[in-house]
Amino acid sequence: MNTLRTLAVVSTLSLLLAACASNESSAPSLASTTTPASLYTNAAPLDLRLSAWPYPYPTKEFKTSLQGVPASMVYMDVPAVGKQKGAVLLFHGKNFSSDYWVPTIAGLTQAGYRVIAPDQIGFGKSSKPNVAYHFDDLAANTKALLKSLGIKQVSVIANSMGGMVGVRFARLYPQTVQKLVLENPLGLEDYSKDIPPQQNDNLLKLEMAQTETSYRRFLQTYFPTWQPAYEKFIEVYVRVQKGPDYPAYAMTSVLTYQMIAEKPVVGDLPQLKMPVLLVIGQKDRTVFGRRFAPPEAVKTLGNFPELGKKAQAVIPNAKLVPIENVGHVPHVEVPDLFVTTVVQFFNQSSKN
Repeated sequence: MNTLRTLAVVSTLSLLLAACASNESSAPSLASTTTPASLYTNAAPLDLRLSAWPYPYPTKEFKTSLQGVPASMVYMDVPAVGKQKGAVLLFHGKNFSSDYWVPTIAGLTQAGYRVIAPDQIGFGKSSKPNVAYHFDDLAANTKALLKSLGIKQVSVIANSMGGMVGVRFARLYPQTVQKLVLENPLGLEDYSKDIPPQQNDNLLKLEMAQTETSYRRFLQTYFPTWQPAYEKFIEVYVRVQKGPDYPAYAMTSVLTYQMIAEKPVVGDLPQLKMPVLLVIGQKDRTVFGRRFAPPEAVKTLGNFPELGKKAQAVIPNAKLVPIENVGHVPHVEVPDLFVTTVVQFFNQSSKN
């Protein structure tokens, strides 16, 4: 367990049912019987703010609020190596927090970019108030964070659910966003058309029934090839579940599920005026709320190769980079290729 905790790339995960559910046929063939029932029997519990979970860079707190409730946003602010070319803002996915960006942060800072990597309210080490969540509120808090740091313009990289936050951030603050990278983003289709509404009580019951084994199987659907290093993603979940704050953690996951389900952003894509790079792992078949979708709907949802092409067609200034044999999180699966691709995009003149 100690070895897992000291791995370079660490990540904070939410729960399965409040997350994106992938097509099970895309899961790797790794048999669950190869893994013991629990790898973390003797691991210490984690609290609601993951106080004992190490992050790869020093963290700071930004005091803010959500729906009138005081809240703290935890973030990493990592300086550029050498002369600074600009600043980059990172938006994490629902099942992750800012620490899973560590290979991206390292690559970007070496390339001359200052990196701001926050845990959005409701995730990671940030506060998790029991309120309604909205992408616009998360975007507004992030804008306030940048203002407090004296940063007027950034390029943005956004993965999974973070793609939905990133799209709203770019729409609300177009003068702030120089370039936008959407990495296998959710929100390229309107889930509310196919996924029936779910009641919070039912979602919470399903969350509380989650196990280490079922969560591992779910996470495996994100990655075409499951690596032992990805076990660190399971550890965070299991250790939170062992702690007294798990019910509150689960409730926050329910509330953020509803945000994704009820707040589509696909209609914003044609309004993105800045240069946009779509980085799409071609093995990704993630379908948000898959278990609640009618079987006929699942057949057409989550086809990221096609969704990437459709997004490129409607975004005025978009470039598509498909990555073969990669799933939902390219920056974790092929970190060097991802950084190279993104840095080339950032270094290009916007006129190119």
